[in-house]
Amino acid sequence: MKPAVDVVYRDLDSSVTFSALNDIITKKLEKLSRYTDQIVHSRVVLDTPHHHKHKGKQFRASIELDIVGHPMAITQNDESIHVAVRDAFSSAERKVKQLVARQRNTR
Repeated sequence: MKPAVDVVYRDLDSSVTFSALNDIITKKLEKLSRYTDQIVHSRVVLDTPHHHKHKGKQFRASIELDIVGHPMAITQNDESIHVAVRDAFSSAERKVKQLVARQRNTR
């Protein structure tokens, strides 16, 4: 089953290329769906949470996965939006693999 995805952009300026990020997010979600076919819905929120004087501009990538019986939320912050997306999806991949392994062991 191909999961439905919502990508939401909040408080981002036009220097961020939305089409390139949409392609990356779609590819990463397809990779996640290889591990389990129980992903019903996914939502990715990309925003700039705070304006830090000392840290510079920060971006946040938040991923919400609705897996049957196990909703999951992952958030990553970084100075680059691409790095934040990459790190968030690597954490999501790790958590999905752990969930699938736990489900296999209980059967």
